[in-house]
Amino acid sequence: MFFQLLCKWRLYFGFQPAMVIFLLFFFKIVAGQIRYSVPEEMKKGSLIGNVAQDLGLDLKRLHSGRARIVTGENNQYTELKTDKGILVVNERIDREQLCGDVTPCSFSFEMILENPMELHHVTIEVLDVNDHPPVFKKSDIMLDISESANIGARFVLDSAEDPDVGVNGLQNYVLTSNDNFVLKQHVNPDGSKYAEIVLQKQLDREKVPSLSLKLIAVDGGNPQRSGTVNINIVVLDANDNAPVFNQSVYKATVIENAAKGTKIVTVNATDVDSGSNGYITYSISNVKSNIADLLSIDQVSGVLSVSGPIDFERDKKYELRIDAKDQGGLTDSSKVIIEVTDVNDNAPTISVMSFTSPVSEDSPPGTTIGIINVKDLDSSDNGQVNCRIEQNAPFKIKSNLRNYYTLVTDTVLDRERVSDYNITVVATDAGMPPLSTKRTFHLKVSDVNDNSPVFSQGVYSAFIAENNSPGVSLVTVRAKDPDENQNARISYILEDSDLDGSPVSQSVSVNAESGVIHAVRSFDYEQVKQLVFVVKAQDGGSPPLGSNVTVKILIQDQNDNPPQVLYPVQTGGSLVAEMVPRSADVGYLVTKVVAVDVDSGQNAWLSYKLQKATDRALFEVGLQNGEIRTIRQVTDKDAVKQRLTVIVEDNGQPSRSATVIVNVAVADSFPEDKEYNDNLTFYLVLALAVVSFLFITCLVVIISVKIYRWRQSRILYHSNLPVIPYYPPRYSDTLGTGTLQHVYNYEVCRTTDSRKSDCKFGRAGSQNVLIMDPSSTGTMQRIQSEKSILDEPDSPLEVSSVLSPDPISGAFSKFTYSYALNTWPRGPTLRSSGFGL
Repeated sequence: MFFQLLCKWRLYFGFQPAMVIFLLFFFKIVAGQIRYSVPEEMKKGSLIGNVAQDLGLDLKRLHSGRARIVTGENNQYTELKTDKGILVVNERIDREQLCGDVTPCSFSFEMILENPMELHHVTIEVLDVNDHPPVFKKSDIMLDISESANIGARFVLDSAEDPDVGVNGLQNYVLTSNDNFVLKQHVNPDGSKYAEIVLQKQLDREKVPSLSLKLIAVDGGNPQRSGTVNINIVVLDANDNAPVFNQSVYKATVIENAAKGTKIVTVNATDVDSGSNGYITYSISNVKSNIADLLSIDQVSGVLSVSGPIDFERDKKYELRIDAKDQGGLTDSSKVIIEVTDVNDNAPTISVMSFTSPVSEDSPPGTTIGIINVKDLDSSDNGQVNCRIEQNAPFKIKSNLRNYYTLVTDTVLDRERVSDYNITVVATDAGMPPLSTKRTFHLKVSDVNDNSPVFSQGVYSAFIAENNSPGVSLVTVRAKDPDENQNARISYILEDSDLDGSPVSQSVSVNAESGVIHAVRSFDYEQVKQLVFVVKAQDGGSPPLGSNVTVKILIQDQNDNPPQVLYPVQTGGSLVAEMVPRSADVGYLVTKVVAVDVDSGQNAWLSYKLQKATDRALFEVGLQNGEIRTIRQVTDKDAVKQRLTVIVEDNGQPSRSATVIVNVAVADSFPEDKEYNDNLTFYLVLALAVVSFLFITCLVVIISVKIYRWRQSRILYHSNLPVIPYYPPRYSDTLGTGTLQHVYNYEVCRTTDSRKSDCKFGRAGSQNVLIMDPSSTGTMQRIQSEKSILDEPDSPLEVSSVLSPDPISGAFSKFTYSYALNTWPRGPTLRSSGFGL
């Protein structure tokens, strides 16, 4: 079988067998050939053969190779059952319709497998069955025979047609019994049979003016079938000379697709009789039905011409008989053989064997995307086909086998540049003029994740006023990804970072789908001037790709803080008056109101105005600097005590203000107030004593703790005595005298500016330390330290407490220091409390 395939390749391409083997090895293609014989008219689904077994193929190979049948333009009479590896009848096979009278009758197709490609040629020979009886075209044959016909005169009869072939075809004719004629049968060169009757006894018109015979055509099938025609013979008056053709065989050629009426050949016959007995008419006799529709003859002139479409691909040669008949009924016949000349009237046909779409954009060059079959029904050069790709596309076409081509990629594809292609394959034959056929393939390029998201801006900036509502939208970041579907689905992620010591997620958030950045909390310009963070755009590919962008949020100041008066200090008690001598000149600087505003810009621009005064005509306040000056000379009539109310306003919208009261004494000197001086002296001495006591106590406690820890570490280092970690907080053993019986507690809390001491106290973490003096006195000291960090972010409070014993009285004093960390003005708050025995 393999040798037969090599021989075919050599005949088609002129290759040597060694070259063919090299080509098969180069293209990695396996070819085989099998042949089956089946009778016609088999039912659909009937078994033809086991191709898997006959070709030595595994059923898994048929499935993985996507085995299929390629029939080209023919009907698909067979079906391949890949799950069983068998070939079955797909539709009714009519041998007569498929091949006519050609024998043997067969049709071929290819079975193709892929990965690797295999091509197996399958030939199905269709065996004839006796399903047609012989049929005469006419029900009656009319013959006019002159009574003067000579013994041995021949009269050709119409032939019967039997589409079956071989033994099932027409075998012989049978003539009914008669005295005048005998039947003789003849075989044409093409194998067809025809009959003629031969006169064996002279006719006598006066006795027998007409005869009626029956001609029976019989085939050789089982059961045998037959057809009958009536032969009606009219005996004419004597005409003793029959027409005679000048040639026994006429040969001619006709070009394919010749126009209707084109002259092919002229036949000629002569009759030596005169008058009506010598008048000859021509007719086509004993012709097949397909020829009768294509050719016609002029009865008088004998010109044979084209009357129907001449197709070289259907019939390459015509054979027919021409009868010449005179008026007396005598005839002669001659054969005409017509050769058909091929013209290039068939364009190539392109059949798609397989086509893969879409194809991944990262497919390497040389990836097969399609297999096509190209055929041309013409012959010689008219049937030689060349294939090419019409446009300048990144593809090329290669020929692997005769009439088979593969369409492959030529370069690397890029879906972002071109997402789909219309590939036009042009097949052109070598005829003159050449004919071509185009077939367009629509190929889509599937996406791979090869592009990262790209932000539309390098840096995103936005402004937001302070004291904003949480959840307000700040800015929208946008990124684009030229990929598609999941590879282009972008998610926005907030990169982890710190803003002033806290995670950025506590300040802003980003919508993963829309890229909208929202404020998580309200911002204070006085604490944070701007936010700088990074947002990442990440696509949904696998693996995902991403890119980062920097976002800057600038906080805009709002007028949310009133001015703060630094001087004069408003303590709520007695105010020290500013002194103005009566000898002061105009413009004398009495004092200066000092104020600040923690806002910025024009919100911090301060202006000073005199709101109230005991005598408005005596003092004025500088609008910008807050200086209080006299605007006239001080007189003896002016009151000694002057009270001025100054309002400080910022330049915000709306503006905020603060007021301060300034007491001014108009006198040459201040009179002594003994009671006032005594009270002041007492308070000063008391304050000095308390501060001194506190300082000394703290110093003693610190030194004691240091000494104790040092001694304790020494004892623990040199001794194996157990350390008692805890005692009840309300009880301590002092020389075995008992427990604490009485507790007293006092607490004082102050701050330099109560308006800014809005503190929220949280649960404090405490640490109790029991210190045991290892000396013989057995004195125990208990020190408690507390430290509390409040949760309020705007005004955290740090509290430190020290519990210290009094060495003389045995009482314990607790001193608590509180620091308002984020208040203005800042200052310590002193709390003191104590308890004792």
